[in-house]
Amino acid sequence: MKVDLKGRTALVTGAAAGIGRAIALALAENGAVIAVNDISPKGQDTCASIAAAGGQARFFRGNVGDAAKVNEMVHAVEQQLSPIDILVNNAGVNTGKNRHPVHEFEDEEWRRILGIDLDGVFYCSRVVSAGMVKRRRGTIVNIGSVLGLVPIRLQCAFAAAKAGMLHFTRSHALEVGPYGVRVNAVAPGSILTEGTKSLFYNEEARRLSESLISHIPLGRPGETSDIANAVLYLASDGAAYVTGHVLVVDGGWTAGFAREW
Repeated sequence: MKVDLKGRTALVTGAAAGIGRAIALALAENGAVIAVNDISPKGQDTCASIAAAGGQARFFRGNVGDAAKVNEMVHAVEQQLSPIDILVNNAGVNTGKNRHPVHEFEDEEWRRILGIDLDGVFYCSRVVSAGMVKRRRGTIVNIGSVLGLVPIRLQCAFAAAKAGMLHFTRSHALEVGPYGVRVNAVAPGSILTEGTKSLFYNEEARRLSESLISHIPLGRPGETSDIANAVLYLASDGAAYVTGHVLVVDGGWTAGFAREW
């Protein structure tokens, strides 16, 4: 997908790997200067890949769940690069294989997930949109999940955080729309990354994988590029009249959601 993002600076959180990395690479390929954020030093690898392809990127390491660190990061981005035109709130965490029902869910795990997946979106959006409102331009894309739209067992914190994020997206869009700022979200379904390969798509999880894929009308998991393309559209001038929207990218999974797993 090709759009014109020349002259724009984009901050992508959680961009060291997976969906965030794909988004950062795609935005850079289409002309944006990228501020790569992650808690992992592998964010440097994303910057190196962007540079190797002829793009511009700089790494800003930090935890989006810490409000003070977020404010410092955004200030550094705008000092070292330029005011942020595009914010992609992608950083997120979930529980791994050891998932539990609500009555066994631990406080620490609840706070860890909500602290990144919901609080982090608020912290980044608050400071970045303040500048966008002053400049009367800008676009924010939040990376949610289909689990913010439909129920699932054993992931109460993640589902609650993503549902909250999607409603936060709509609320934020209402507030900043009069200033020319757009806020949208993408809700990915089952996307193939290194993390999901090891968790779902392996010999031990074959039955789970086959069951999951059987409920996707397109018959396959998505690629990280599918999400990156959705972000490209929402960040571009082609979506100039789109705000407060949740773009579902799930191969049709939620069109006929079932509860067998």
